[in-house]
Amino acid sequence: MSAEAWDAADLLGALRHATASLRAEIDEVNALNVFPVPDGDTGTNMLATMRSGLERAGDIPARDRTITTVVEALSQGALMGARGNSGVILSQLVRGMAAALRGRDRVDGSALALALEQGWQAAVAAVAHPVEGTMLTVSGEAARAAQGKAAGGAGLRDVLAAAVDAASEAVRRTPGQLRVLADAGVVDAGGRGVELLLRGALGYLRGEPIPTAPRDVLAFPSFAVDEEVGYGYETVFLVQPRAAESLDPDAIRERLDEMGESVLVAGDERVVKVHVHNERPDEVIAFGLSLGSLSEITIENLDRQTRELRLQGRHVPSAEPSVRAVERTAGPAVVAVAAGPGLAGMFADLGATGVVAGGQGANPAAGDLVAAIRATGRTEVIVLPNNPNVRMAAEQADRLLPDVNVSVVPTRNAAEGVAAMLTLNPMEDVAANVQRMTAAGAAVQTLMVTMAVRDSRIGRHQVRAGQHIALNSSEGLLAADSDANRAIIAALREIEPGFELVTLYRGEGVTQEQAAELADTIADQLDGIEVEVVDGGQPHYSYLIAAE
Repeated sequence: MSAEAWDAADLLGALRHATASLRAEIDEVNALNVFPVPDGDTGTNMLATMRSGLERAGDIPARDRTITTVVEALSQGALMGARGNSGVILSQLVRGMAAALRGRDRVDGSALALALEQGWQAAVAAVAHPVEGTMLTVSGEAARAAQGKAAGGAGLRDVLAAAVDAASEAVRRTPGQLRVLADAGVVDAGGRGVELLLRGALGYLRGEPIPTAPRDVLAFPSFAVDEEVGYGYETVFLVQPRAAESLDPDAIRERLDEMGESVLVAGDERVVKVHVHNERPDEVIAFGLSLGSLSEITIENLDRQTRELRLQGRHVPSAEPSVRAVERTAGPAVVAVAAGPGLAGMFADLGATGVVAGGQGANPAAGDLVAAIRATGRTEVIVLPNNPNVRMAAEQADRLLPDVNVSVVPTRNAAEGVAAMLTLNPMEDVAANVQRMTAAGAAVQTLMVTMAVRDSRIGRHQVRAGQHIALNSSEGLLAADSDANRAIIAALREIEPGFELVTLYRGEGVTQEQAAELADTIADQLDGIEVEVVDGGQPHYSYLIAAE
């Protein structure tokens, strides 16, 4: 390895070192949560995004690895694997950097500086309202420092070192740029993640040992199916063409549509990822082999998985109906994101065609949403992200599906999503449904109740570790108390009056007796209020509450 330039093998090595650096400090990054709630996942989302890109790049045979093939695979994998807002922004950074490096034989100092600049520009363009004190600020400072160093003729090592130093300093300044960080007493988590990635790449250049972490930190749910029918087998693989040949993703998708259901084909003429459900996985594999060489082959028996889940008493979220059944149904399909089996079942009962498992602490990847949207078999699909940290991934899924009209209703939690679903009219078009569902979701007042994991200051409130806190739909703190019921009553008194119905979605760990006691307390202390209790099963949040 030269200290002045990377070839394709070096670039892949630097990417692995960078990803390992982030993984080694994952707990620290996740702990840099503005709110003292037990669902910090910025680092996990960034790591999942990098791993997805790195796995795609690592699957390229050594003989075919060039700067161009590595960065294109990295970009495609990161786009599909992006989780949460931090992951989506990171995937855009990667996409911009890949565009700058495409066609090069080597990555020297000037090329890296240009890549960091174009990566930052792509990330900024992806955010509707960029603010200072975030990972955008950190990546921008790193890019400017790298550009300044490269302009003076510096080599790769010095350019990357300048970027790391600038990123580190920018991270330290973030609390002075963003008041919410200063109040919480933390630096920006996404910015720290960017710094760690750059620092890991520099460690590779310096020959430092690859950072290690004591455990695996990634375990994500995915969408499944829920119908009393057979599902057959899920077959997934990566296919690469033979020498001098190329792949046609559209033709592959068309052929797989004839062979099965829930078809997902993502990639380009050089590499394609395939996902399909049918009764004959051997035929799918044979078709794949006719296209080229296969890797990452997995075949799962969906019937067995579904039986096991039902025997365990677990709801199997989402539905993946056949294209034929969907074509006989009017109106757009709906894909909803839900954390917890009760909430997943509710969305399915209300008519959601697909339910993707995930939410706070387990954001689905853009690729998961792409697969769920494809599985509907429809050309018009409405997505309910039900979490602000899922919205950007949903919007990225839209960009990854140019042949599908995907509309995102910006629901911030599952209670808003339920309110939106109740207004779905399958006899109307997408535009009318989106307008009505958006208004319905915004009209309901919601509270999220959890326990503080550390001391913190949120606005005018001083919060102590172990207190129960109630946040509104914009994550503003309304009440904190050592007693959960007192905190909830106080929060309900803070929201706009005039509501008549309170729905309590009880989370995992909350018993029916505890929820019933809270319902009685609300009815006693708030005159004229009807209270309903629903088993939501959501993690992290003891209650999700809707007032309407």
